[in-house]
Amino acid sequence: MAMAAELLKADNLTVGYGRRPVLHGISFTIERGDFLGVMGPNGSGKTTLLKTFLGLLKPLSGSIEKISTEGGHLLFGYVPQRESLDFHFPLTALEVALMGRFGRIGIFRRPQDEDIAYVMDCLRQTRMDSFADKPYRALSGGQKQRVLISRALAAESEILLLDEPTNGMDMVSERAIMELLSELQRDKNATIVFVTHLLSTIERYAHRVALITTDGQLLIGEKSQIMTPEVMTKAYQPR
Repeated sequence: MAMAAELLKADNLTVGYGRRPVLHGISFTIERGDFLGVMGPNGSGKTTLLKTFLGLLKPLSGSIEKISTEGGHLLFGYVPQRESLDFHFPLTALEVALMGRFGRIGIFRRPQDEDIAYVMDCLRQTRMDSFADKPYRALSGGQKQRVLISRALAAESEILLLDEPTNGMDMVSERAIMELLSELQRDKNATIVFVTHLLSTIERYAHRVALITTDGQLLIGEKSQIMTPEVMTKAYQPR
């Protein structure tokens, strides 16, 4: 029997912090294999939307349905902005990536050999397996981001959520990360949602675009529908 294509469905969703709405009455779906780029003006609610997907924020109104292919909770792999992370302990790249298994094995249980093997395979997918024993804090920005993507893959997630995955990187590192994500989507049929402020990244890599406007609306569709002068002007015009 074919599995349902839809993984996440929002209906008339309003999200925000406290009682202050940021996005109003939005409806959309995310399907298996989607490669969705989320963009919009600073402070428009891009990160707020991701946190609502993760369940870190409750919707102010409307509904969000998460449809797991495993019959339980929909599993997310989350890559936050690197600036929000600071591992004070002398962790290796492998130990950071192993954190992705905690949802599977429990935070107080020791990883088994099969967990380590699975995470090493995730590091291989991101071409970081040769850095497994290196201190995480000694890695370059691009290498750290690959480890964090490995951590998200280690959760055996059904949707990868990435918040500004190339922020602060040079052009070469930025392209390498986006090519990696594109490869995962193409070869593994991974479902990927990424936030970025770079229009060039959206144009080059995203299959669909979710554009948040200054008045808290969300326009979602194919690039040819969304990335037009008329739509972009409407989205970024001052309130």
